Amino acid sequence: MKMSVRKRTLMTFSSAIVKTYQTDILIIGGGSAGSTAAIAASQGEHRVTLVERYGFPGGTSTQMLDTFYGFFTPSESPKKIVGGIPDRIVNELNKSGDIFLRPNTYGAGTGVNYNPEKLKQVWDKLLLQSGVELFYHSTLVDVESAGETSNCIFFNKGMGFFSILAKRIIDASGDADYCHWADIPYEKAGEKDAAQSMTTTFRMSNVEHNEYDAAGGKKMLKEKMAKAYAKGSHPLPRKEGSAHEMCQPKCISTVAVKVIDLDPLDVEGITKAEIEGRRQAFIFEDFFRAEVPGYQNAKIIGLSNQIGVRETRRVFGEYRLTKEDCMSAKTFDNQIFLCGAPIEDHRKSDNGSSETFWEYVPNGGAYGVPYGTIVPKESMNTWVVGRCFSATHDAHASCRSMAQTMSMGQAAGLAAILSLDTDLDAKNIDVQKLQDSLVRSGAVLEMPINVADISRNGWANN
Repeated sequence: MKMSVRKRTLMTFSSAIVKTYQTDILIIGGGSAGSTAAIAASQGEHRVTLVERYGFPGGTSTQMLDTFYGFFTPSESPKKIVGGIPDRIVNELNKSGDIFLRPNTYGAGTGVNYNPEKLKQVWDKLLLQSGVELFYHSTLVDVESAGETSNCIFFNKGMGFFSILAKRIIDASGDADYCHWADIPYEKAGEKDAAQSMTTTFRMSNVEHNEYDAAGGKKMLKEKMAKAYAKGSHPLPRKEGSAHEMCQPKCISTVAVKVIDLDPLDVEGITKAEIEGRRQAFIFEDFFRAEVPGYQNAKIIGLSNQIGVRETRRVFGEYRLTKEDCMSAKTFDNQIFLCGAPIEDHRKSDNGSSETFWEYVPNGGAYGVPYGTIVPKESMNTWVVGRCFSATHDAHASCRSMAQTMSMGQAAGLAAILSLDTDLDAKNIDVQKLQDSLVRSGAVLEMPINVADISRNGWANN
């Protein structure tokens, strides 16, 4: 019954398609992973197309966050372990004074804080300079065929249905939408281990940072949140959370809201989550204004474009990254990037609240991520990058920082070039040649010896 309904749906789509495009490399999803993949793939001689459901690129990097994590190992002697196209993004932001490096205040290592509105324009600029064909406001709704050439069907509310025929696919949709419609196997978060919580981020203006710092800063905020949670004086969803300075003067950004026990892939679940996230944001506004020095006159000036979703579908790849790989700082002959980020698991605790559980790579080290984590088991022309890559729940909670998702995109884009140039499928390309290409692009594949030169007002790889 399910297949017959699917076939009838495909027939309906096919009859309604108003235009068909063709490309060599199709990237579905324009987040940090997808946009980096498109820029990387454009370095070859092949046509590259990027489709994004919003009206701007960047995904999580522009919709809800303002800090890149994962460039540096989180230790007292931090090392820079990500390079290449991700550096180009940061350097563009640095040209206009739209970044600063934030010290390791919340456990994830030095963060590259940026202006997310400027980042939208930076992504646009680099994508256009690279010759990438862009389609915004377009959503994948089905895959009519998947094989040597894939026929992907999209919907745009003004144009209707259109299709793109592509030789190679990079699924950077976050929710593994292409893999879902192409019947490529995946694991859904929450089926075995509890799925990580969702977060609506918010920004506040008119914050007196000096007064906040003089009153104790992060330590003080943590104590006040825990006290308010315990007493119930403010109905906070958790007893810990972060609020950090932004590039914009007297502004802060938060990761505090926690929404649990709702399915972001279910229309009713995601609707309830969006409403609950906004409700919690203004509870936090009341708390900050009433309890936190420096916030007396602060107000919310913006919410994330949508609630932040940490995990949904994780595709089964040729290799599945595990917690043991991460915590043993394992390296691989076919690794395509490094990660030193801790396991940062935003999950429901035993008492019903949602807290963050941390576990660090020993000795400030880093582990390698092998090529097989971005190659689905049951596809020959596809790569998966971003939060739908192949990993267990715990490993995913470590290897999801944006510096790492950009690194995945960089590797997939270059792999797609190599695949077309050599007429080999995704599984059978020469990974040594891919690694050589990554190194030439500036990627870091081995743990550096020297400590990174980190300064508040500069970038280590200018």
